[in-house]
Amino acid sequence: MAALIVQRCNTAARAVCKLYVATTSTHTAFLARTITTTNRLHIQNNTTNHGKSKQLSSSDIKKIPDSEVRKSVFISQSNDIYSNLALEDWIYRNFDFAHHHILMLWINSPTVVIGRHQNPFAEANVSALMRNGVELARRNSGGGAVYHDLGNLNCTFFTPRARYDRKYNLNLITRALYREYGISADISDRDDITLMGKKISGTAAKLGQPNAYHHCTLLVNSNKLHLGESLVKDNAEVISKATASVPSPIKNLADANRTVNIQQLLSAIGYEFLRTPATQLTDGGRDLLMKQLGFQLINPTEKWFPGIGELRANFASWDWRIGKTPKFSVQKSIQLKSEGDEQSQPQQEMKVKVDVEKGLIQDISLLVPGQEPIPVVSNLVGQPYMEDSFNGILDAMKGANTDNLKHAMGL
Repeated sequence: MAALIVQRCNTAARAVCKLYVATTSTHTAFLARTITTTNRLHIQNNTTNHGKSKQLSSSDIKKIPDSEVRKSVFISQSNDIYSNLALEDWIYRNFDFAHHHILMLWINSPTVVIGRHQNPFAEANVSALMRNGVELARRNSGGGAVYHDLGNLNCTFFTPRARYDRKYNLNLITRALYREYGISADISDRDDITLMGKKISGTAAKLGQPNAYHHCTLLVNSNKLHLGESLVKDNAEVISKATASVPSPIKNLADANRTVNIQQLLSAIGYEFLRTPATQLTDGGRDLLMKQLGFQLINPTEKWFPGIGELRANFASWDWRIGKTPKFSVQKSIQLKSEGDEQSQPQQEMKVKVDVEKGLIQDISLLVPGQEPIPVVSNLVGQPYMEDSFNGILDAMKGANTDNLKHAMGL
């Protein structure tokens, strides 16, 4: 297990703690005590200790009694999506979870986050995201596209692969919602959390050896207008074998109970996690709570997590976010003007098709009914694909008439 050397937090850290203790619920005192006495982490001998976990078989891990498993709640102090994805990956790579389960709670600035195997251009209008200051990120897990903002809480549950239990995690969240707010939420067949038939949480996972994690979102008071706008793709036909998202009607928790807020919900879920045994959905109460490692404010920086900067750079890179996109084609129809009497000569339709591989334009062609695809010579070939560049090609061709275009193509 990675060694954790805990120091008392300084005055500045105590001020930060107050952001998370803005509630009069019964667990406030415990949260205040643990969060102000376990602020800073120093991770040592990670590679060596992580290697030891590989010596334990799945059957050996399953034999470890709940009484020997301690729990921590890590609260990221960053709202940067790439730093938080890097932190999640760093913890997954370096910790030994055999005797230590971790819940990471994190919040991001406006971002569209797609699954590892998704096509961002089939999920959103990437050009529009850039214009609107919304980040695009690709996570390491599967699943569909989601929108994050400061009204959305993210939860990541870390365990050994042998103890991965998605239903346990989702039920733990619904128990916290009911205990804190009296909100009765359901778990769907797709492992989404729903409220009155609408989705409040999506879910995805990374299953490796020896470690695994399950993460999910919680819509608290997210900007639904921006969410809807950010997940609208360009009006073009995208032909791709990438994993497609399944659209669902959504709901904020604050729509059901206007007293719900991020800070109180964060502490409620953390509290539920700490008072619940490692493998059983029973209430261990205060006795179990006091045996845990508690709440810990963490900063995803090199000083705390050596090597995290390289992970962040990878998550933020064009090669990962766009270049990782599976091969796809995009096409859209245009109407060409006809010479002569427009009433007697109907407009002819053709399609512009662009083939994209590793995020770069490979070929541009015209699809004319009854003809073989006609290649188009363009300096855009070899350049990164974006919706704006594709629509620029379309705009340039809309002014052409049928006869001139055919003549230029030798038809």
